[in-house]
Amino acid sequence: MAHAVASPTILTSPGMLWIAPLGTAAPTNTVTGGVFTDDPAVSWIPLGATTDGSKFDYETKVEAIHVSEFLDPIRYSTTERNGSIAFNLASFTLSNYQRALNGGIAALTPTGATGAELTTFEPPEPGSEVRSMILWESTDRTLRLLLRQTLQGGTVESSFKKAPEIAAIPCTFNLEVPNGGGKPFTFWAAGTTRV
Repeated sequence: MAHAVASPTILTSPGMLWIAPLGTAAPTNTVTGGVFTDDPAVSWIPLGATTDGSKFDYETKVEAIHVSEFLDPIRYSTTERNGSIAFNLASFTLSNYQRALNGGIAALTPTGATGAELTTFEPPEPGSEVRSMILWESTDRTLRLLLRQTLQGGTVESSFKKAPEIAAIPCTFNLEVPNGGGKPFTFWAAGTTRV
């Protein structure tokens, strides 16, 4: 008898990203018909399109424990964990640049008369960076990933070229242990398809 291989439950879309201040309530995660039917609260700000989706990394480092009587390790112990989510924001705005430089997520306020507004942004002073929460949801609304406390720590390098190239704002938001306790991240699956 031949072995049967089940069709994989694949994910083929970039999903949607939001950002929010620390302490913002997580979505209620209402599920109907195997999908999330609730939207994040208005305090979650959509980050908009990305040039090539997002990439979630979570690394666990382990070290071998040795004793003299055995050549092989008697055990491995977790010594470090690191996580991040990276993406290139396609909307080149000062608000997104502010988020990429950990200047907070409050909207920038233009000054001047209508049609003659001026908006200024400068990077925050070292030590005054603002942490943020990140939420990702799959396009099919079956998966959600909440990152409870992050700090953008990647290189923000934007290239200004002629079309069809676009200037993007690269971001790598690194996970921290949340100030209020709890786990750095949570995955939720709607229904049972992705369990």
